[in-house]
Amino acid sequence: MPSNIDKISDLGEKQLIKRLLSKSQDPQIKTLFLDELSIKSFSDDAALIDIGKNYLVTCSDMLMAYTHFPNEMSPYQIGQKVVTVNVSDLAAMGAETIGILISMGLPRNMKLSEFDQITDGILDTCKKYDMALIGGDTNESKELTLCGTCLGIVKKENVLMRRGACVGDILAVTGPLGLAAAGFKVIMDASHKFDSLSVETKDLVTKHALEPEAKLDMGIILANSDSVTSATDITDGLLSELDEMIDACENSVGMVINQEYLPIPKVVFDIANISGNNPFEMALTYGEDFELILTVQPDLFDELNSKINLYKIGFVDSSGTIKMIDKEGNTNIITPKGYDHLK
Repeated sequence: MPSNIDKISDLGEKQLIKRLLSKSQDPQIKTLFLDELSIKSFSDDAALIDIGKNYLVTCSDMLMAYTHFPNEMSPYQIGQKVVTVNVSDLAAMGAETIGILISMGLPRNMKLSEFDQITDGILDTCKKYDMALIGGDTNESKELTLCGTCLGIVKKENVLMRRGACVGDILAVTGPLGLAAAGFKVIMDASHKFDSLSVETKDLVTKHALEPEAKLDMGIILANSDSVTSATDITDGLLSELDEMIDACENSVGMVINQEYLPIPKVVFDIANISGNNPFEMALTYGEDFELILTVQPDLFDELNSKINLYKIGFVDSSGTIKMIDKEGNTNIITPKGYDHLK
């Protein structure tokens, strides 16, 4: 039977990656620097290179003007973001930073002042995360394109991965959900529907959208806790990330979210009401929050929560699906949705 799939847009980014991984995960590929866990890490956002007692953690993210940089984002904020998105992938594995290489595709007519602001944003953000800009490349491009390749290090016994959740584990996040989505709603508004919001409220949500922060310190604390069984960062939406955590597990696990436990700030509900959006969809599917989502051994959760403030949002079961317990106590299977490039 002929396939109806003809173009890469029929699959989208996540399925394309799975297609590539199905070809590349050869069990015979192990070398001096790639052990068994290294090969399993190919499906995470960062890869693990065996360097003895530690793993060198490497990741790469490409950002393009059309899809990643709204007009309201300043050149300085663009520089900040290309570093932050890469550091966030290190944070999800509990790694400490080493450095970053950034390759730039630059339009010929870019103003020198804009280039300087981008590089200032890159360098200041490197300092923020205690690392160095260690290399890269520049080339001409019709569209501003920035690609970061970040390096970190983590002890082998501490590394966090998407795989590892166990039935009965507590599902938790490191911070509020939906603020970035609310910020983009305000930023993209051309009809002045949010004029009634205070300046402080607008500043709060737009800062989350335009100046996201990687949870690097939190990731390192979680990695050293011996209680976290799996983790990833929330870039493409909570539901999308949970689906990838389920796929990564070798045993059949599912995720159960309690709607009442979701840490969604009131401002997200306010902006959703004004814009006519569902606040829970904004919190669960829009992404760009850059919080960490993790599973924790239930008997060790309280001890961990005393060291780092976590929000318990549910638990792990054996269903192989994502389910939501609503405010009435009803449990429903929900379809994982989130941002998917190329689709």
